[in-house]
Amino acid sequence: MNKPKMASEKGIPSSSRVLMLLGQLERLNGEAVVTDIEAIRQVTGKILHLIQTQEKTRKEIMTKGSSGMEVILTSLENTRDLQTILNILCILNELLTVGGGRRVGVFVSKGGTAVLLQLLVQSGKEASPSEELMLQLHSLLAKVGPKDRKFGIKARLNGALNVTVNLLKQNLQNHKLLLPCLQVLRVYSSNSVNAVSLGKSGVVELMFKVIGPYSKKNTTLLKVALDTLAALLKSKMNARRAVDRAHVPALLAIYQDWHRNDTRHRHMLIRKSILGCIKNLTNIKLGRKAFTDADGMRILYNTSAECLPVRTLDPLVNTSSLIMRKCFPKNRLPLPTIKSVFHHPLPHVPASGPVAQLYSQPPGVDDVVDESDDNEDTEVDTENDTENEEDEKDHTAQNDDIETDINKLRSRQALTRPFEELRVYERFFREFSEDFQDCEFESSKSTSPSAPDAPKPLRSIVIPTAHSTPRPLTDPRNKPARPVKGEPPRLKDTPVDLDSISISKAPESKLELELVQGLSQLLLDASESVNGGCGGEGPQEESGEQAVLEVPDTAALLPLHDPDLYLVMVKGTHSVPGYTEVAYPDYFGHVAPNFREHILERVYGVQRSKIFLDIERLIHPTDILDKVVYDLDLQSCPVIDDGECLKFNSQFESGNLRKAIQVRKFEYDLVLNSDINSNHYHQWFYFEVSGMRVGVPYRFNIINCEKSNSQFNYGMQVLMYSVQEAISGSPRWVRTGSDICYYKNHFSRSSIAAGGQKGKSYYTMSFTVTFQHKDDVCYFAYHYPYTYSTLKMHLQKLRAMRTPHIYYRQEQLCETLGGNSCPLLTITAMPESTGNDHICQFRNRPVVFLTARVHPGETNASWVMKGTLEFLMSSSPLAQSLRESYIFKIIPMLNPDGVINGNHRCSLSGEDLNRQWLTPSAELHPTIYHTKSLLQYLTAIGRTPLVFCDYHGHSRKKNVFMYGCSIKETVWQTNVSASSSDLQEDLGYRTLPKLLSQLAPAFSLSSCSFVVERSKESTARVVVWREIGVQRSYTMESTLCGCDQGKYKGLQIGTRELEEMGSQFCVALLRLRRLTSPLELRNHHTHLLDMESDLIETRCNIACPTTYVMEEDEPAFLEEVDYSAESDEENDPDVDHAHLDPSSDPEFTHQDSLT
Repeated sequence: MNKPKMASEKGIPSSSRVLMLLGQLERLNGEAVVTDIEAIRQVTGKILHLIQTQEKTRKEIMTKGSSGMEVILTSLENTRDLQTILNILCILNELLTVGGGRRVGVFVSKGGTAVLLQLLVQSGKEASPSEELMLQLHSLLAKVGPKDRKFGIKARLNGALNVTVNLLKQNLQNHKLLLPCLQVLRVYSSNSVNAVSLGKSGVVELMFKVIGPYSKKNTTLLKVALDTLAALLKSKMNARRAVDRAHVPALLAIYQDWHRNDTRHRHMLIRKSILGCIKNLTNIKLGRKAFTDADGMRILYNTSAECLPVRTLDPLVNTSSLIMRKCFPKNRLPLPTIKSVFHHPLPHVPASGPVAQLYSQPPGVDDVVDESDDNEDTEVDTENDTENEEDEKDHTAQNDDIETDINKLRSRQALTRPFEELRVYERFFREFSEDFQDCEFESSKSTSPSAPDAPKPLRSIVIPTAHSTPRPLTDPRNKPARPVKGEPPRLKDTPVDLDSISISKAPESKLELELVQGLSQLLLDASESVNGGCGGEGPQEESGEQAVLEVPDTAALLPLHDPDLYLVMVKGTHSVPGYTEVAYPDYFGHVAPNFREHILERVYGVQRSKIFLDIERLIHPTDILDKVVYDLDLQSCPVIDDGECLKFNSQFESGNLRKAIQVRKFEYDLVLNSDINSNHYHQWFYFEVSGMRVGVPYRFNIINCEKSNSQFNYGMQVLMYSVQEAISGSPRWVRTGSDICYYKNHFSRSSIAAGGQKGKSYYTMSFTVTFQHKDDVCYFAYHYPYTYSTLKMHLQKLRAMRTPHIYYRQEQLCETLGGNSCPLLTITAMPESTGNDHICQFRNRPVVFLTARVHPGETNASWVMKGTLEFLMSSSPLAQSLRESYIFKIIPMLNPDGVINGNHRCSLSGEDLNRQWLTPSAELHPTIYHTKSLLQYLTAIGRTPLVFCDYHGHSRKKNVFMYGCSIKETVWQTNVSASSSDLQEDLGYRTLPKLLSQLAPAFSLSSCSFVVERSKESTARVVVWREIGVQRSYTMESTLCGCDQGKYKGLQIGTRELEEMGSQFCVALLRLRRLTSPLELRNHHTHLLDMESDLIETRCNIACPTTYVMEEDEPAFLEEVDYSAESDEENDPDVDHAHLDPSSDPEFTHQDSLT
């Protein structure tokens, strides 16, 4: 074979020269037997020289369509000459060093990884492999491995792991070769099977021979060794091996040494890598115990405290915090049982129901502290915060939940109950047969029931001072209010001692006082006392001075509010605890503020600082007071008052606070009560605080929250009502609180309460408040309270607003388990006359069916319903036109018992009523049973509603939006094949949401979803769509937080905006009627074409099959990732980093916190 002639090539451009050389190399590779080794050496040497000196040649080889890489790899496979191999490896190193991942990707796609691994194994079989060869090979593998997803598998199958391990053992002092070997081992260890195999080969022990105390030498080598060790310790088997060999104290000692000596913080990454090893060791129970035994909590706490002033050391603080939280001993909640403190007997208890399971458990079983190693990175949230929140965790899981059975997606309007059985509901639809002939028309324009008989003389509203002796507690119904202390009444311009004021029901034997008219004055009766404390008897004075306190007349500001009437309503409300007190906000009323309340901007590091204060409890236990100051489990004396702490109370309608514990002088842990006949659902709170100091920041921690995330992490604030402010002329709830955050704590959740899942923890919602008034009484709530008594008061006031043009009827649909009435409203317009045409038009108006407040904690739903009812009863031309268009059947509160008793989710049956629509029980779920029966009756007589809408609240999304039902959109979210006939449906279900997006500034069409999920098959929306046949069946969700779009962007939502949403819903219904009426049919077809266009556009915006329209507004909060007690949450698929807004939180800019 002639040698290639290179002497005449000097004038050829370098790019052409390298191509020519590659051509020569290709010809040499094509020979059956390579005989001219020297020629190959020369060609590869010249290619290497050109690549080292000319960047253009590298690009030429890697250009798309070039075969240069294949030629080089073929030469590497075929040759056995050491120098040629080294030349080719150097060529590859040069090619892959620059150009980023694209060049490495090309190399991997050409099979380069397998060629290198085969060469490594072959070389490892030699007695004394070339050090230079091994150096080049491992340097290349270190570059290629991270870009090849199957690198770990390929290495294991080729037998390359042992070669690298043996080379490492033989060269522990040869730092030049040691570094690339460690880099390759780090990539090997990213595969869990490889990590176990390497651990068995003694690599964990080898790593501890490489790492050591502080040194300025070989820091790069040490960093790689620590990263390799951290990767190996992700294996629980390796972690146990390391713990058994006492490596946890060793790592802590190494970390302390580096912390002490790295005074200029030049080696922060090494210190972070040491913490990474400790973090992985503490993923197992043995590791956590070893860490605690080695005083790791104190070591990391002290080192972190020293790092806090230096912002660049935040990654160390974050990782230390995560480790300490994981190793914080798991505690049970400070309760005798997590079951509700109240119990209500049921007519019968289904054997398979939640109540039977709850009360069949032996004492204490529901509170077992779970030290399970099961990590929470696979967390599944089962608390069902709202209709569609249950499954909004993982996009893959969501897609698995989508209904794929076409038959189940089709409407099945079969009458499931005999019509004779349904006929009993005919009495609720008198409007269908009303002829208005039996009486004078003008006097019969409403069949509204007459007002109730005037109430009997009421027991007085006692507003006593605190200087009288207590009265005995004889009857729970006559129970005096909480113990109070304070000063005598002051003059008008002086703040009143509100702690001495209570609105309670006085015993019948006391002198009857006139009911306070409006809120023009409050009577302070010095002769009465509600300072009953834990009981006790004493003389009761019959006389005393009274002071008159001028307060604002809220009746003038709130047309539907009447304090006197509210007290009348309260007396007819039945609660399980037998409440005898009235909360001031419900009595005074709420006037929406005229200023904007912006979404709170999160302060940098707020969560971390609060977590460190929590950790201090373990480090410095003597600083913790741990004093119980309020405890509903001690029902005879729930308030513990020593004058040195805040006083709490929640014993009023809708109140929820079970226990308050003073942790530090100005810090309190609060525990919420479970829903009655349940052991979970902790979210709604409503309680009173008094006895505060002015200008002092108080920290409140609600420690038994269950949701994995909350809008409290995204700018939502709690609500506070100050009685002093109310008396001063501002009776209103305002958003308040600073340093608000929501994070996982160390209180272990029972697996029974967590749906059988082990290793779950509760979450803490923490906020800080500084009180502004002396002797104030303040109330805190999760959202704007709206009690059942408030509803009854509003309905009575609305009835009084009725004009002769309004047909209004209020009836009792049924009685609840707690003995409360569930009101059913019928609203429409009176016919113009008694003429047949007008009566016929009256009877045949389409029906709109509205419900609300099936979930008691979603009080915003009631405020939206209030806006709807006020609009319907108003005298505006639009309202009259709307009444003339529809017959409205409205159930404004589906779960009165839950609302009254401060539940968050359930009724007294201990069940979520919005999961009972498939087969409701007349005994256990009467409101759902009879509501469904009304709908079934309408279908049976051919009067299926045009629209059904169930008002809800959403705790983890912003804006107002709708969930509807669509076969087409459901199928589009799955891989199910369906014929075009299966997907045919009227697109009218999209009309109402689109109208709302045009009318209501808080409404977001992009947040709406029309997908049907398996887990929602028993909800009102899906059952009414599928069984009743209502195409426009919706859940309307209102945010508890605020808006991120439109007119209200950046603002927290208030009652004014919620009521506006209710009225705009009415306007949208009016427009819908115009679009669906026969006279507008032609325009309706055009409108449906627009709907089709929107639908296609929505479908085109779906990026991939896992994209899901019901995803939450925000991803899992990054601080939650940093500080969670989970072992591998950095890689949690729930965290969608693509949606993060770095500008929204300065802490987001620290990417080290994610590694």
